[in-house]
Amino acid sequence: MTVSDGGPYVNGGAGATESSTLPMDDGEIHVCQDGPRDAPALLLLHGSASSTRSWDPMVPLLTGSHRVIRIDLLGHGRSAKPADRSYALSDQARRAGAALDRLGVEHAIVVGHSSGGAVATALAEQRPDLVTALAFINTGPSLDAFIAPESAAFGPSQWPPTDEQLRQFASTGFSRAGHRIPQELLDEVRAMTYHTLTTTMQATRHYLEQQALPDRLTVLGKPLLVIFGEDDRRWRSSSASDYRAVPGAKVELLPGLGHSPLLEDPPRTALSLLAFTAIHAVRAD
Repeated sequence: MTVSDGGPYVNGGAGATESSTLPMDDGEIHVCQDGPRDAPALLLLHGSASSTRSWDPMVPLLTGSHRVIRIDLLGHGRSAKPADRSYALSDQARRAGAALDRLGVEHAIVVGHSSGGAVATALAEQRPDLVTALAFINTGPSLDAFIAPESAAFGPSQWPPTDEQLRQFASTGFSRAGHRIPQELLDEVRAMTYHTLTTTMQATRHYLEQQALPDRLTVLGKPLLVIFGEDDRRWRSSSASDYRAVPGAKVELLPGLGHSPLLEDPPRTALSLLAFTAIHAVRAD
């Protein structure tokens, strides 16, 4: 099923966002596409407790040169939220790869925000033929870099949470106190189940416990860009230097930005990303 997303963003001549629901063995996966279909593919993967909507401000800045594809990972956004399926990062990556196959994409640069970078890594491990390069935005390299919250956000008895609880939960995702968090993002966190919220976060922790990302990436040998808001309140920004162990990795710190540069300063984030993709993008045949 394909429908118009009805959003305000119009890409470079290809019309409004195309929103699709792809049936998978584990449940339906929601996909958004923008930009010319014959342009190099750019897959954007959101972080935990987020969705395709977190990329909305970035999309118009990328569609001039890319076919931009966004996926709601299982358990998030407008994708299915089953209680009896695996949320391991390897399975999330497998579904993302299957979605690209369904869309006829043979090569893509994969961009991940926060834990989305770990999913991107898992996808590159599984499908090195599909992933031509990787870009991370505030993806912690290991659990040593994680800044633990002062208190638990909420328990199962408090689900679904109120707007105020959600704003408190999301506040560390931004560098400045009082930053306006889009209402649609709050609504999509509330649409998750408590099971999918906690299980997907545990899956990221397990993946990083198994092996740190720089070690995984060194073996893969893929071009790598790491963008990190210098004022991140969830992952120590100094940990971005750990990625320098990956041969050829490019690491950029963005002063004045926190955990979500894609929402806090989309133009500055897009500038760094587009400079990287201009070198490594592969045009569709």
